[in-house]
Amino acid sequence: MNNLVLTIAALAGLLTLGGCVSVDPARPEPIYKPAYPRATPLVEASAGAIYQTGGALSLFDDRRASRVGDVVTILLQEQTSSSKSAETSIKKESETELPNPTLFGNLVRGSTEPLMNEIESESEFTGEAESDQSNSLSGTLSAVVAEVLPNGLMLVQGEKWLNLNRGEEYVRVSGLLRPEDIDASNRVSSLRLADARIAYSGTGELADSNRAGWLSRFFLNPIFPF
Repeated sequence: MNNLVLTIAALAGLLTLGGCVSVDPARPEPIYKPAYPRATPLVEASAGAIYQTGGALSLFDDRRASRVGDVVTILLQEQTSSSKSAETSIKKESETELPNPTLFGNLVRGSTEPLMNEIESESEFTGEAESDQSNSLSGTLSAVVAEVLPNGLMLVQGEKWLNLNRGEEYVRVSGLLRPEDIDASNRVSSLRLADARIAYSGTGELADSNRAGWLSRFFLNPIFPF
């Protein structure tokens, strides 16, 4: 009895730990750390020149993000919807009749009735599944250009933390951006981000209230046999 209890406890521990393991280790979370541009070395000014280095002012300078360390505003316009349904029905019937046996040319009978037998079987299976899911996320988030690729694409990433009552909420965005998709106000839609990764979640009591307890997660584990 003690060995059975220890075995069940060990299996429960393994299932609990298995539910905590990441299911997609090939895609680690990016480091949401601001990227700062490299400081250019100062050039000693020449007293004999009219125009000094670094003192130029352009009236037609484009202030849109284009270099590492520049900030661009991401307009979150995510909206997805999916629906799926499936229905399966299987029915099978069979019937077998055994004639009355004969022995030495004579029919074998019971006490009063023939020994004829009949076997009937019927099986039926019906399955139905339906799934509906929709998501919507809107708002704004400022991200930093972390890298400019050789083909001109810019890797942007950023996050925003909100310390609210009884917990914290955060929004994270990362993806590849084309410079021509940025408008004159230095804004770009999240729909224009390639390989986008957008996360919205939170911590604290409110976030924990939407999560099942450890015992419920144990029984909802995919490898649970029942």
